Amino acid sequence: MPVRARKGSPVDEQFVVARNVALQREWYGEPLGDRVRRLVVAFDVSQAQLAEVLGLSAPMLSQLMSGRRAKIGNPTVLARMVMLERRVLTPEVASGDPAAIRTALEQVRDSRPTVSRPTGSWETLPVEEHGDEVLVPALRALAPPAELAAAARLLREEFPLLAGLLRRAAGLDQEVGPELDLGSTRRLGSDAGREPGRSRAVPDTDA
Repeated sequence: MPVRARKGSPVDEQFVVARNVALQREWYGEPLGDRVRRLVVAFDVSQAQLAEVLGLSAPMLSQLMSGRRAKIGNPTVLARMVMLERRVLTPEVASGDPAAIRTALEQVRDSRPTVSRPTGSWETLPVEEHGDEVLVPALRALAPPAELAAAARLLREEFPLLAGLLRRAAGLDQEVGPELDLGSTRRLGSDAGREPGRSRAVPDTDA
């Protein structure tokens, strides 16, 4: 269960922070402070500006980054964070184009991601209806269609969602799926070693 740090002995507060950071690593693949700092650098914004884009207060974002709070209580905030992480993959934002960065921030800030909570032991949070419009061009810029198709075949059994994305990037599947699993997105980064085919659910209990 997540614990919120309160004023008390330094030892107690350090324990709470360490526990919350460990929970963040389990739920989100890495501490939220690391994810947020990368976005601050990539988009050249302050923490307060990033908080406005995500849709939460600056003090709340600070608490999440420091480990004084463990969980993002609003799934829409997490969805917008993932949207920004996808935007970093686009060539224009990655190159530091100020206009592209400003447009990306405005689009994410004004977005209303559709977030559903299906029943079942593992939770999928579908976000950003046109996520492929960002990921597919980025993959096509990295590798030719033949390599993307080969990678899709290798991943088809254990990572079907990722394989489908690679197939669409290779031009084999023309339909664009509206939903992406946050667990699969996370496995592209620091959580790559988790058991294949499963994503870690984020409990509904607030911090």
